[in-house]
Amino acid sequence: MQKNSDPHAAATGARRSRGVVASLVYVFEQVMPDPFVLSIGLTLVVIILARFFGPHGDLPTVLSAWYEGTFKILGFALQMILILATGYAIAAAPVVQRGLRALAAGVQTPGRAALLVFPVVGIAAWLNWGLGLVVGALLSREIARRSRIDFAWLVAGSYSAWSVCNSGLSSSIALSQASHGNALNLVEKATGQVIPLTQTVFAPFVLVPTILVVVVMGVIFVLIHPKDLDVEPYVERGADAPVERDAHSRESAANSFAARAERSILGTLLLLVLGVGYLGMTWSTKGFELDINTTILIFLLVGLALQRTPIAYAEAIRRAAAQTGPMLLQYPVYGGIMGIMTGTGLASVIAKAFVAIATPATLAVWSFLSSLIITLLIPSAGGHWAVQGPFVLPAALAIHADVARTAMGVAMAENVSNMLQPFWAVPVVAIAGIRIQRVMGYTALTFVVSLVIYLLALWLIP
Repeated sequence: MQKNSDPHAAATGARRSRGVVASLVYVFEQVMPDPFVLSIGLTLVVIILARFFGPHGDLPTVLSAWYEGTFKILGFALQMILILATGYAIAAAPVVQRGLRALAAGVQTPGRAALLVFPVVGIAAWLNWGLGLVVGALLSREIARRSRIDFAWLVAGSYSAWSVCNSGLSSSIALSQASHGNALNLVEKATGQVIPLTQTVFAPFVLVPTILVVVVMGVIFVLIHPKDLDVEPYVERGADAPVERDAHSRESAANSFAARAERSILGTLLLLVLGVGYLGMTWSTKGFELDINTTILIFLLVGLALQRTPIAYAEAIRRAAAQTGPMLLQYPVYGGIMGIMTGTGLASVIAKAFVAIATPATLAVWSFLSSLIITLLIPSAGGHWAVQGPFVLPAALAIHADVARTAMGVAMAENVSNMLQPFWAVPVVAIAGIRIQRVMGYTALTFVVSLVIYLLALWLIP
């Protein structure tokens, strides 16, 4: 969003700089570069740290680790992009869009916006992080079209509500430890046991702070909404306008074989039969399991069913692809960072430094604090767990600490650090259509509040 270069805009900026939250917004706007540029800067920081502190920080190892990490992440990157794209296709379905418009129709004030966005996005994110990202961005845009609400504030609120995703049903750490034979199930590899979701996602020390973050941040966001003169509302762009053309129609040769094939639901039915058949067969023989690939398949099937025809679904995915471009740039760069941290032993140095001073009662807290740092450099939950898990879990077993609590300490810290790490905010702001710097100014406050809530929960709740 471009600012007006007139005296009123300058005065608005001056007024905005007086408040604490507004000052954070101003700082992020002035200091924080584009997320891709930031990822390059983080690469340089990690290289310097690895050279000085990594056990294997010699230049050949750094270069080899960077190269391997850059391309090793590509498979995972495609999985993440497919989750976002298939989630977008669900949220873009006509029936879902009508639902979003109906939800947004009665929202005219910041208070009502927060009361709607935080629970809706929080629940969606708890169910699946990809769905939460898309629903949050699209719901924010629908609300902003109908009311004079600061758009950066609204998008930041939806992203703050989304932050609980790593404590929900799509948590990579919780799911992997609950899945027999999962490559990242480090607990099973060490003990032969799996950790059910009742001990992680549904445990009071995880569930209570998850709910508190949504409720408390919802209240705080109502209080920090900019004053009327400082509000920067949503500005409709041509690319953001609702698509009026019927996705089921063809511009020419409407009765041709190609057009009829595109509009036919037979292709959709075939994929639905294959997908549902596979899930039914697998879950009936091996029990219910939900991993990344299964999540993508479920999203694909739901999206196909809601979009009805192959051409409608294809067009939804094409629109989603425009939002995933920035992620395509960042994933390889962060893969290189991950490779350097792993290959040089830098990540193990960070994790071991915290584990060394831990006791059975405090290991989960120290795992949480070390995860805050590692997440800023490795924002992918699965990749992060592959780096930190091999150090914190053996420590938990050695000193007889709570293994589930230790693992979820890592996951809960990801929720917190994501409010400062722009990696996951990129698709949100791309869909919403706003500069990321203004959004991160608000979510810096979410970082502080959620840090306190999760830390106290790990420490005090049984």
